[in-house]
Amino acid sequence: MAVSMTLAGALLLSACGSGKSIQSPASEGVPTLEKEEQEQKPEQKEPQKEESSKIQKEEAKKEESGKSAEKEEQKEEMEEKETKTASGMVVPELTIAEKDLPSTEAMEFVRSMKVGWNLGNTLEAHNGTNPGNELSTETCWGNPKTTKEMIDAVKEAGFNTVRIPVTWFNHVQKNEDGSYIVSKEWLDRVQEVVDYAYDSGMYVILNTHHDVAADHGYYPDEAHYGQSEQFLKSVWTAMAERFQDYDEHLIMESLNEPRLTGTGYEWNFSEGAAECKESAECINRLNQLFVDVVRSTGGNNAKRYLMVPGYAASPAGALSKQFVLPTDTAEGRLIVSIHAYIPYPFALQPLNENGATDRFNLKATVNPGEINRTFDQLYIRFVSKGIPVVVGEFGARNKNDNLQERVDYYAYYIVATRARGISCCIWDNGIFGGDGEQFGLLKRESAQWIYPDIVEAIMKYA
Repeated sequence: MAVSMTLAGALLLSACGSGKSIQSPASEGVPTLEKEEQEQKPEQKEPQKEESSKIQKEEAKKEESGKSAEKEEQKEEMEEKETKTASGMVVPELTIAEKDLPSTEAMEFVRSMKVGWNLGNTLEAHNGTNPGNELSTETCWGNPKTTKEMIDAVKEAGFNTVRIPVTWFNHVQKNEDGSYIVSKEWLDRVQEVVDYAYDSGMYVILNTHHDVAADHGYYPDEAHYGQSEQFLKSVWTAMAERFQDYDEHLIMESLNEPRLTGTGYEWNFSEGAAECKESAECINRLNQLFVDVVRSTGGNNAKRYLMVPGYAASPAGALSKQFVLPTDTAEGRLIVSIHAYIPYPFALQPLNENGATDRFNLKATVNPGEINRTFDQLYIRFVSKGIPVVVGEFGARNKNDNLQERVDYYAYYIVATRARGISCCIWDNGIFGGDGEQFGLLKRESAQWIYPDIVEAIMKYA
């Protein structure tokens, strides 16, 4: 299916979908007498001329009236297309040419995920081990305990996927042989939250999140590979066994932003650097281990969709020639996991840093241009070849209450990715104040959307 994408009418702001093109009615021909009649009744020539003139005037009036009606109809249609939110924000009218997408089950699966929401700063929150009350980690970063009402609000808003980041390193015990036992109490709580979304028919992405560190969990270099393998194999086995009977609505993700934490390369992947090459290779091996472990547990895990990232889950990491998809016994069941807070100066960079901005210009190449270039590259390398891509995290933090800018951004981001066959999950960490990363959208205590304008913009193009 091809959908034409332009910024309508020099950035005409209106609702989703292209309006019908209303053609001007054709002018009707002016009636004239046949030649034979003119010859037989010459005395009627002048009266006929006057009559013809009258008819022409009448037709001109009709045509002018038709044009006026047409203009009014177009005006009404434009007014109908223009979407203003309850708070007065305008959702831009955006269209884009949809890329040719392979007709595969995997591509249809990812498309059906639509747009997702992250339960951020919750089950992945950590403050070290807390043997006295390990479930308290869920609320240690300021968010309330997750409830079914919260997830129901996400579903009712139109989101079709919930990504549940989970940290595991402080919910395990290490055995003498180097393997780990995952806390049953923690697994039970994770399953309870998963079920809130899964039971409502939503897709659920379950991962290992803040487990990358040199002193615990895993670390993607050769020096720590043995430790990494033991830890991740134990955690992935526990996850896979607990959820093996869940159908394809449950998606497992191997790693969250695997990277060389604490180094100059942490967020700056350099394909030519020896450290990055080594780390990329370790990530490939860990992704392969993940696939092998999950598949070996049987049940629905034998064919479950699995998400795997490159270095730091960044576009650069996945687009690197060093990133290799795992081999898999299940055909067409792997999804490339990407995080892309782009353009960085607008979406993520703090305003007090040089180069940061709180403006998103829909007509500027530096804003939509970077989004287009990034996802064109991902489309060419993966999607066009039938390998689906999911953006597990994206978003734009609140900067000086720049709500209209963020409405424009979220709308454009969704249009751009969906046109390339990619589904996305917005990042929501529940933070609405202070100097930190204000990505909050849902006020969880009351299950109310603080920025319904952004949700409306997202859903228009989901």
